[in-house]
Amino acid sequence: MSADSQILQRLPSVSKLLQEDSVQALIDLYSRELVVEGIQEYLEELRTEIQEGQLSDQVLSERIDSLDSTVRSKLEQRLAPSLGKVINASGVIIHTNVGRAPLAPEAAEAIQAVATGYSNLEYNLETGKRGHRDLHFEERICRLLSCQAASVCNNNAAAVLLILNTLARNKNVLVSRGELVEIGGSFRIPAIMERSGVILKEVGTTNKTKISDYREAIDQDTALILRVHPSNYKIIGFTHRPELSELVELARESKIPLVEDAGSGLLFSSSHPFLREEPSVQSVLAEGVDLVCFSGDKLLGGPQAGIMVGQKELVDAIRRNPLMRACRVDKMSYAALEWTLIQYDNGNYTKVIPVQRMLSAPAEEIQTRAQRLGKLLDSEVFSSEIKAGFSLIGGGSAPEEQIPTYVLAVTSKQHSVNELERQLRKSPTPVIARIENDQLILDLRTVFPEQEDLIVSAFAEIASRFAEIASRK
Repeated sequence: MSADSQILQRLPSVSKLLQEDSVQALIDLYSRELVVEGIQEYLEELRTEIQEGQLSDQVLSERIDSLDSTVRSKLEQRLAPSLGKVINASGVIIHTNVGRAPLAPEAAEAIQAVATGYSNLEYNLETGKRGHRDLHFEERICRLLSCQAASVCNNNAAAVLLILNTLARNKNVLVSRGELVEIGGSFRIPAIMERSGVILKEVGTTNKTKISDYREAIDQDTALILRVHPSNYKIIGFTHRPELSELVELARESKIPLVEDAGSGLLFSSSHPFLREEPSVQSVLAEGVDLVCFSGDKLLGGPQAGIMVGQKELVDAIRRNPLMRACRVDKMSYAALEWTLIQYDNGNYTKVIPVQRMLSAPAEEIQTRAQRLGKLLDSEVFSSEIKAGFSLIGGGSAPEEQIPTYVLAVTSKQHSVNELERQLRKSPTPVIARIENDQLILDLRTVFPEQEDLIVSAFAEIASRFAEIASRK
């Protein structure tokens, strides 16, 4: 009998392991089925390593002795949620990859209040009869924007699809060639229009579109004029785009609805210089646009949503579309959206909505925080320096606009900046940073003050890991 065969015979059976007190303790924590599955997988790993000549008799004994802790670790990893909190130190405020607009704790409390029990989502407490879920936000947003009606779906792409499918199915929709954008994740306006069942009719050219181009394209099959705000790119140089007032006048003359995809969800005009070219929903409606759609989780600072506001007859038609049920939002989104709109209603939104606070934080405030954090990080392992830099709005809002800030540039004295960035992502609360000029860049504009201690802990743990690796060499 070979040595490997003799070692294989030392592998205990599952039934024998199940009699161990430590394994019984695992069964008390998890189900018997999960523990058995975990043991079987671990024994198979050991069997493979033995057959490949990787395990000696002594090492096998050590591995068997640690079976309970190994299986526990594997089960913890298996049952741990994959979606979790990260620290966004990238300086991109509306970072699509890390969840766009963060909600305020109070918004999360509003969600918890309706999510952990029953609610009057579609129940009219006055009449005791069925109500409509849009009532929880429509009156407030209509008052804020001085519009007739409003509805909400699960995101702005869905809002565009619903509008087109409801108002222009099998009909022509006019769009400037310069506005046929890709909105992220390879989702393009022409593709959404195709799926909605409308016929795209391009007008003008990529860089120049005139009001006459729209006028000449109108025919008996034209059902809608769509204007898409190019919020994630800029065309500069030899360009022209009709004024919104020109399109409003043409829409009224031709009796064709004008729809604006405002995208970023800037509700009111802002005094921030970096938002000077971003149209507000309020100003677009005031110009006379018939229907406006925008995102709830960008500059508005609320939950993911596609919000549609404008003329009552158009909004009512969209509500009657069977697709609306497939695209509607749930009670948690309504709760967060209503809380967010209340902050706009009472004028507190610039103080309590995280995105708005990040936008308005002075560079000097960020500098002070960066200096304090740098002193805590500087050590035998890491060194840091404060540098002037720029934060970005992100999320397809105000492209190329840069918000002055100060960043903390960190380097490791023993390891590459790429390794440091990778280690930060492996922290218990992952830290998302960026690399510039061979330095790790932390922009505290997008870091909540209470997260700074977690960053310090992350660097301390990385230093310990680096020391442990060095000691093995």
